[in-house]
Amino acid sequence: MKADVTTLDAKKAGTVELSEHVFGLEPRADLLHRMVRYQLAKRRAGTVAVKDRSEITGTSAKMFRQKGTGRARHGNAKPTIFRGGGKAFGPKPRSHAIELPKKVRALALKHALSSKAKSDALVVLDSCALKEPKTKALKSRFDKLGVSSALVVDGAEVEDSFARAARNIPHIDVLPVQGINVYDILRHDTLVLTKAALEALEARFK
Repeated sequence: MKADVTTLDAKKAGTVELSEHVFGLEPRADLLHRMVRYQLAKRRAGTVAVKDRSEITGTSAKMFRQKGTGRARHGNAKPTIFRGGGKAFGPKPRSHAIELPKKVRALALKHALSSKAKSDALVVLDSCALKEPKTKALKSRFDKLGVSSALVVDGAEVEDSFARAARNIPHIDVLPVQGINVYDILRHDTLVLTKAALEALEARFK
């Protein structure tokens, strides 16, 4: 499976062979859905908390005598039925993460890459390198490439000038190849991979 390689100036720079077992799969919506759920659940903070009756600040003195008042029996003012009392069965800090096998996660990433390749939403760049970190100049180059919403994935490190120029462009995200993930691939219209990123991905899935 071949793909054209282009430069940032939208000029042809040859072709590259894409691995069939990484970019040639038939995308499965169920795998992608499971992976997106996994990612979004894992990143939830889970820090919401309320106080139960044991954590409320207040006196533990008995409110009134046990008998003779005609009222219900209460030991103090902290029960959940009183204003200012504790919360019954309220949320506590916890992890929202769900389990997903490592092999399923790896397969989901392959299917996400394949979905972009099959829908002609994959752009292969020769390299991501700029002489100066100028946002306006990079934006015009993306316009030449016909890219408005994209995840740009470079090699082990993103070139500093490119990263600084891209960070002010809406709907453009830049990641090193280690950070590539299913959710970010799917939420952008286009996936832009450098040749270095392609080599790293194919080595990762050998």
